[in-house]
Amino acid sequence: MENLKINQQVITDEDIKKVSWRWIMASQITWNYEKMMAPGYFYAMLPVLRKLYTKEDELKEMMHNHLQFFNTTPHMGGFILGIDMATEESEGIKGKEAVNGIKTGLMGPFAGVGDTIVGVLIGTIFGSIAAYMGVNGNPAGVVLWMIVQALLMVGRYFTVGMSYKQGMKMVTSTRDRLNAITQAATLLGITVVGALIASVIRVNVAASFVSGEVTVAGQDVLDQIMPKLLPVLLVAGVYTLLGKKNMTSTKAILIVMVLSIILYAIGFLA
Repeated sequence: MENLKINQQVITDEDIKKVSWRWIMASQITWNYEKMMAPGYFYAMLPVLRKLYTKEDELKEMMHNHLQFFNTTPHMGGFILGIDMATEESEGIKGKEAVNGIKTGLMGPFAGVGDTIVGVLIGTIFGSIAAYMGVNGNPAGVVLWMIVQALLMVGRYFTVGMSYKQGMKMVTSTRDRLNAITQAATLLGITVVGALIASVIRVNVAASFVSGEVTVAGQDVLDQIMPKLLPVLLVAGVYTLLGKKNMTSTKAILIVMVLSIILYAIGFLA
């Protein structure tokens, strides 16, 4: 008797829940420089592998297969797991190469989408809003950030079951939607960052021009040219620095700190 009958449903909702929880718990805690997220992926798939492959040699082969290099955005990994589960349930050991192709082919593109939306845009938009609320003494900023993280965690939990039921159809049907969401989120992120430059970054000139009895404040002159001109120039300068070779965000922060202290000491900045 074969270990798996084609098209027979073996994976249950309980199995999907186990895989979801295991991926949330182990996807990053087992990360290493050699295989990256592979141990976490293997740990998440283990309950399903034991159920699908009753022959010891096939189980060992698929276990070894899932310990190969794998890396993607943790929030998107559940989609790949679900598609993988559906494929192995349908094809069994014969689907080994298909599984490898799915993992290799999807982990890069999904990482691009996940890193953009989750890693950059959501963190930038909601993190900046929460931080700005905190700077102004509003504790709701902390609550907002906790709610956002909780919603992201809940979303991760349901990705495995969603992709398992939809299979590869989900990848093709949602490709255009994901691109549209990514573009819209990018525009929103740029808008929010632009607004935060004017509202959060403060650079005030203390120097004044004195001629006889006439005194002209340097900050007033700059405001007449363009309000918040110096914050914009500062952000543009840091952005340019980060594009230089061997320049890191830590070095850029230190440069800004040292420059600010020097300009304040000589009375140029307020």
